[in-house]
Amino acid sequence: MNHEEKTSKIIAGIAGSLAILIMAQLLSQLPALGLTRLSLPAFLANAVAGICYAGIAFFLLKLFARRILHCPLSSLGIPRFCIRGRWLAVAVLLPVAVTAFFFLLPGTFLPADMTLNQALTSLSAGVFFTGLAAGIVEELVFRGVIMHLLAGKTGWRAAIFFPSLLFGLVHLPGAGLSLRDSLQVLAAGTLAGIMFSLIARASSVWNSAAVHALWNIVVLGVFLHIGKSPDSWSLVSYILKTDSFLLTGGTFGLEASLAAIAGYLAVSLLACRSRTSSPDWAVPPGRTHPRYPAWKPHKARR
Repeated sequence: MNHEEKTSKIIAGIAGSLAILIMAQLLSQLPALGLTRLSLPAFLANAVAGICYAGIAFFLLKLFARRILHCPLSSLGIPRFCIRGRWLAVAVLLPVAVTAFFFLLPGTFLPADMTLNQALTSLSAGVFFTGLAAGIVEELVFRGVIMHLLAGKTGWRAAIFFPSLLFGLVHLPGAGLSLRDSLQVLAAGTLAGIMFSLIARASSVWNSAAVHALWNIVVLGVFLHIGKSPDSWSLVSYILKTDSFLLTGGTFGLEASLAAIAGYLAVSLLACRSRTSSPDWAVPPGRTHPRYPAWKPHKARR
């Protein structure tokens, strides 16, 4: 493959994977809409939408890799499903530790005024769609396809940084942030992306997906919202009494706070230490490794 063909493949891979992410989101709403029209509970529709989102995205990415990029998902850093115990522990401890920090700050608990059906609807959307599905799909796209395509062209440092910067940028539109808040969110989002990238590089994209999904479920306020004002979609809100935007994360919230940033850095260091025991780090982009075998196209049948 010459230089121009390789560049075209990277551009097509980035654009195509992002398009698949958006397309899967839209297509996942169709079965959910059908269930609601059958007068089935909204919480069931939300769960189905989340499962469909992840399933459709995985199927389309696999098809896209084989038909357009002419390679299997394993060569894009998406091997068979496997989650290591170490990263499952990190997936639990990271959001719990960051959340626990805020209980050291002055604040008050405020339960939401919800019916049982409203609570189940909110929980199912947060767990299945915003939590599990979004975490898995974003990791498949950003830390799977995009990062590994760039690695073969730029090397791993740039391949880790630029998708992470893009990950931070996509959190800015529509948030109505000031310049100060935008810079804080961009920095926090980029550091979070680097953390997920280092986890994926040290182990696999499924481990970074586990950390990402549980982070979304706990921190995005499915059960507990932490901030300056209550969230009507959370079961309980913890209203902070401090005005420090560094501690609270400003308008964007907990994910851009100093406590969250400290968590991103701590886990990133752990992932860097893990590389010494992971042979993947020693494999230059474009070379083969037992976990990511070389792709041999099937001969066309006559």
